[in-house]
Amino acid sequence: MKPTHIEHIGIAVRSLQEAIPFYESLLGTPCYSIEEVPDQKVKTAFFRIGETKIELLESTSPDGPIGKFIERRGQGLHHVALAVENVSDALNEINEQGIRTIDAAPRSGAEGHSIAFIHPQSAFGVLTELCGKL
Repeated sequence: MKPTHIEHIGIAVRSLQEAIPFYESLLGTPCYSIEEVPDQKVKTAFFRIGETKIELLESTSPDGPIGKFIERRGQGLHHVALAVENVSDALNEINEQGIRTIDAAPRSGAEGHSIAFIHPQSAFGVLTELCGKL
């Protein structure tokens, strides 16, 4: 697996409505996309900084992954996403190395990406997302 760049940094927030204006001011760029991903019980907002993006994540349900994360840890850094050519191939390589993953196969994510997660216990406490085009 050879990532091409950091695709995005995911930040869990309680409210996109409150967080978007802050990040627009901080980053000096507008939010360019808001999207709901129903199967992940999340609404996302994206900002572009060069080749990297900031993704804000608001839970649409308290029992969703982001809702649970905020309940346990509060708002803040949720994950780092690495851009890869092919998520399936990257997962195969990782599994061959004995690295623990959350996903056995890629699934659909925001912005039309194929995604899969490496378990934080295998990545020194950092939830790491593999991200590629479908």
